Amino acid sequence: MRIHVLQHVEFEGPAAIEDWARRSGHAIRRSRLDKGEALPDLAGFDLLVIMGGPMSVNDEESCPWLKEEKALVRSAIENRRSVLGICLGAQMIANAMGARVYRGHEKEIGWFPVSRVTASGAGALFPETFTPLHWHGETFDLPNGAVRLAETDAVPNQAFQLGSAIGLQFHLEATPESVQQLVDNAAHEIESGKPFQQSSQEILSLTPQASTNAQSILYKLLEHIESD
Repeated sequence: MRIHVLQHVEFEGPAAIEDWARRSGHAIRRSRLDKGEALPDLAGFDLLVIMGGPMSVNDEESCPWLKEEKALVRSAIENRRSVLGICLGAQMIANAMGARVYRGHEKEIGWFPVSRVTASGAGALFPETFTPLHWHGETFDLPNGAVRLAETDAVPNQAFQLGSAIGLQFHLEATPESVQQLVDNAAHEIESGKPFQQSSQEILSLTPQASTNAQSILYKLLEHIESD
């Protein structure tokens, strides 16, 4: 399987996704869109992975490459290429397919539980409850035809499936190294005393065990995509 990663900043790379790809013998390439690197051709990948980032999908003026990225994502879904969007990537899928992305009522930053909504489709790969890493202030409406897969108390749309695309608002790919990078570069976004935000110290202390648990779900999801 040929995997192509769309990466938006240095500190939000594919992490455990790349580990899985290399162990599984899959080719993995990436485009650093914030550095002006070219998007791949549609024929050049079997799985398109869209990573997170501090920008909004609505920031087309300051990040003009967002328009071309959305067009590629839309084309990939319409042509039934496998697409996996993470955090900003999930919002990218939703927006590319016509849904609204906007600031949520609550930020979610830290290791917080998620509840499965349905066991159909890719939802069958999720436990009834699980605890991934969250790091986002925006949320999205579901695009037409999408099936909601998971929710939290703060943000109802946590995961969805739309044809060949799966969007995850949370980070199953987190590793101790990638979480440290997030903390180093984005800890200023954390507000103390908020119900769905943990301190940097708490996030880092929970990461070794929580990331291992999250990765086991990620690998099932990737194996499902691989065999699809």
